[in-house]
Amino acid sequence: MDVVVSARQCEVTERFRSHVEEKLSRLEKHDQRIIRVQVEVSNERNPRQADRAVRVELTAFSKGPVIRAEAAAEDKMGALDLAMDKMASQLRKAADRRRVHRGRHTPVSVGQALANVAAPVVEEDDVVPERQVGPITVSGDGPLVVREKTHPAVSMTLDQALYEMELVGHDFYLFVDKESERPSVVYRRKGYDYGVISLDLMS
Repeated sequence: MDVVVSARQCEVTERFRSHVEEKLSRLEKHDQRIIRVQVEVSNERNPRQADRAVRVELTAFSKGPVIRAEAAAEDKMGALDLAMDKMASQLRKAADRRRVHRGRHTPVSVGQALANVAAPVVEEDDVVPERQVGPITVSGDGPLVVREKTHPAVSMTLDQALYEMELVGHDFYLFVDKESERPSVVYRRKGYDYGVISLDLMS
């Protein structure tokens, strides 16, 4: 794995370069496919931001997606440690995602799940009233309810909900947030991100 260190508005010593190479070599245990890591060290000259005076940005290039992490601290070593922790976490997530997609537990999208659902059969003699619900024309009494499920709700944290969602292999998971006590949905976004929608119950 190649390590390229560059600096903006500051100087980088050989001792620091050696320290960077030694620390970054630990990233290979998370992903053996890393080819090169670019390390950019920059200095913030604003004296009001002394606690964030040095910024370190790491960019890892591999056979997979490019992964970036950055952090700021009082000194180079502190910023490097924080950025390293962030990158290690992102590499672990990417590795976990690869394991899920290579196994048999690949999440099924909503479109795939509903692809084989048969449309309701309407006899020619039957007169089915139609009405507009927003932009959708609805036949009969209302929208087609394909499936209905009721689950007992246990309050849980967001981390627990994410874990449960990964276990069931869905793109979303409905739960009651332990902190806010609101009904919430966590859902998978593009890449490795997640989103959360919560309901504010009106009295």
